[in-house]
Amino acid sequence: MPDRYDFATIEPKWQQTWRERELFRTAEDSDRQKFYYLDMYPYPSGELHMGHVRNYIIGDVVARYMHMRGYNVMHPMGWDAFGLPAENAAIEHQTHPAQWTEDCIGRMKDQFDRLGISYDWSREVNASAPDYYKWTQWLFLQLYHNGLAYRGEAPVNWCPSCQTVLANEELEGDLCERCSAPVERRQVSGQWYFAITKYAQQLLDDIAMLDDWPERVRVMQENWIGRSEGVQFKLPMDGRTDSIEVFTTRIDTIYGITFMALAPEHPLVNELVEGTEYEEPVKAFVREALAEGELARISEEVEKRGIFIGAYCTHPLTGEKVPIWVTNYVLMEYGTGAIMAVPAHDQRDLEFARKYDIPVKVVIQPPGEELDATTMTEAYVEPGVQVNCDQFSGLNSEAAQEAIADYLEEQDIGHREINWRLRDWLLSRQRYWGCPIPIIYCDNCGEVPVPEEDLPVLLPTDAEFKPTGESPLAQADEFVNTTCPQCSGPARRETDTMTTFVDSSWYFLRYTSPDADELPFRREAVDYWLPVDKYVGGIEHAVRHLLYARFITKVLHDLGHIGFSEPFAELFTQGMIYKDGAKMSKSKGNVVTPDEINARYGADTGRLFILFVGPPDQDAEWSDQSVEGAHRFLGRVWRLVSGSMDKFDADWAEHLDAQLNEQQRAARRKVHQTIQAVSGDIEEMALNTTVSALMELVNELLPFAEQISPDDATSCAVLSEAAQNLLLLLSPLAPHIADELWERLDLPTTTYEQAWPVADEQIAAEERITIAVQVNGKLRGTIQVPAGTDMEKVQELALQAESVKRHIQGKQIKRIIPVPNKLINIVVG
Repeated sequence: MPDRYDFATIEPKWQQTWRERELFRTAEDSDRQKFYYLDMYPYPSGELHMGHVRNYIIGDVVARYMHMRGYNVMHPMGWDAFGLPAENAAIEHQTHPAQWTEDCIGRMKDQFDRLGISYDWSREVNASAPDYYKWTQWLFLQLYHNGLAYRGEAPVNWCPSCQTVLANEELEGDLCERCSAPVERRQVSGQWYFAITKYAQQLLDDIAMLDDWPERVRVMQENWIGRSEGVQFKLPMDGRTDSIEVFTTRIDTIYGITFMALAPEHPLVNELVEGTEYEEPVKAFVREALAEGELARISEEVEKRGIFIGAYCTHPLTGEKVPIWVTNYVLMEYGTGAIMAVPAHDQRDLEFARKYDIPVKVVIQPPGEELDATTMTEAYVEPGVQVNCDQFSGLNSEAAQEAIADYLEEQDIGHREINWRLRDWLLSRQRYWGCPIPIIYCDNCGEVPVPEEDLPVLLPTDAEFKPTGESPLAQADEFVNTTCPQCSGPARRETDTMTTFVDSSWYFLRYTSPDADELPFRREAVDYWLPVDKYVGGIEHAVRHLLYARFITKVLHDLGHIGFSEPFAELFTQGMIYKDGAKMSKSKGNVVTPDEINARYGADTGRLFILFVGPPDQDAEWSDQSVEGAHRFLGRVWRLVSGSMDKFDADWAEHLDAQLNEQQRAARRKVHQTIQAVSGDIEEMALNTTVSALMELVNELLPFAEQISPDDATSCAVLSEAAQNLLLLLSPLAPHIADELWERLDLPTTTYEQAWPVADEQIAAEERITIAVQVNGKLRGTIQVPAGTDMEKVQELALQAESVKRHIQGKQIKRIIPVPNKLINIVVG
């Protein structure tokens, strides 16, 4: 009888073996094809749960598989250690963020190791370590010296709970993506930005290079960048010398303007109402509108509201007076924050106009119809014929787009313009736990960048870090007060820190040279390893981290530091793990930890469950029963191999007789079919069906193994081939049990160091195949024939099948349509 599957002893044994042998350590090797596999590095703000580890287990399967296929695989791990997650957790647990982060890293690293993840820990990076953030500051300076980092004032997103500003990409609707608190809009000065909009066109164009990214992510980036082609023009304001500037993509509707709509936060609003009877009601409306949040304001379901501000502007083509309103559905973020309202040809404007009794003017009629401006309930937005448009009447609207744009440019009224939804990247944070911004302010010299030789600007360890709404570093006198590098006079340091998205925008480069101290990375190492071959993480990063990393990569490429312009050749986004109907989360109390699974079932069981639970790119529900099922499967693997030790023949290839019986041929066929299936499934990331294929193989081999005698050399050779290949196929998925059984078979080294098995197509081919027989497209029977049978012979056999004869008897066969090796369709009439 085989001994018991003792995972509690086996798994620590092999983890220690792999660690002592540094089995997963990787170096550049120009003679081998590289494969850079990268998991998005985690925030070390707590412990891992089984929802977290899904992408890491997926990644480990692929990394191990590619190594066994002969690739030089780099599979590193590090820590996105700065930022709000770690700082908020430290405040909650009343400890210093540095200590909390260090403790969490140690704990999570142990959890990774106990799962058997094949990380090369010699390449570990920590974004909060001075030897890392020195180079994040260096990166800031590269952008600063090249006009891509600047300090400005703009309306920003303010989280009153986290007490800091947030970039647009850090919002979930109108909520902070970290704490889910409603976000406010505030006008804040002295904020640092990266000029990502200078790369908007390149970021958009190069999406076409991302063939191996999910289409959903590509579309999300396209929409976030948001390129719009249109015309920008000015409307002079009555009684003033200035104008309202407007951007529109529908210049063909300019003659239909009946009112102007300003965003509540438009700077002209306060100017125009100040000291007038409209001041108090308009300001009250503005406060109400801003409290709604941007997502609600642009929702189709939300009521369109506004207020007249007592001012007018002049239509640039007709000279008509146009009333100015402030509305809740116009955003400052898009265009100029002012829109020309054309109710007849924009549904939002039409709903607003009907509510406030504003005139509607039709300027495009549909072909063959005539719209009634007084009764229409739906705006007409399709192409048509221009009417009420002076010299442009009678043109089709597409031609009018160009003609009116040309006229506005000729008359110096407006110009063609490209507008972007993308805004410059706001990176300032009024929090402690982040990378200090390397800027000094001097009364004599102004804004002065810290010289590179003075990096890193160290984050002080003794600052009060609880959030107050202003940067905690402002209260750290020893940090703030410094000497100007230009004039040596007294100066002050910048006290905001950078968002952690700056840290993660380049970490994949640092993995190539984690010990480099004179440069952020060695060029030869980056040239060898990059771009990343496969990058795995959550889709929630589609318009945050992934966009920022693409931008920074392009900047470094243009500055000559790297030789590629896109960082990630292939992207895979894994689904979430749900439990009790909700995403697994500590806050929801539905967490299952790897420690629980390891203690009760072993790490290999947890790995197999995560892989088997469903397609890895889709969400999946946790199931205790399925965990137990995965454990039972490993028990069957153990029983199969451990129970066949007396039948194992290491020289099985020499004892495989060409004249195998049908049972032996069937066993070999299943083994080689499984090699084909598992190899293809891992390549396609169909890891759930990988597990299914191995389960089918074990189920077929168990009765075969039990029936054969140790004296039957040929059957033992078949079983030995099967056992050896089973362990190799299982190795990326459940490496501990695979290596233990490999050793017990007295095979050399570990499964990780073996070549991936290659299927013999002839052995894998079915000896007999099933052909479906249809009559007029309906299935009427099946026949079995030897593989490779000529289709004419198949037709003869199909016509002789009793189940088919009764459906064609007495009818004329008009034609027979064969689909080789699959079906025959007999058409009768």
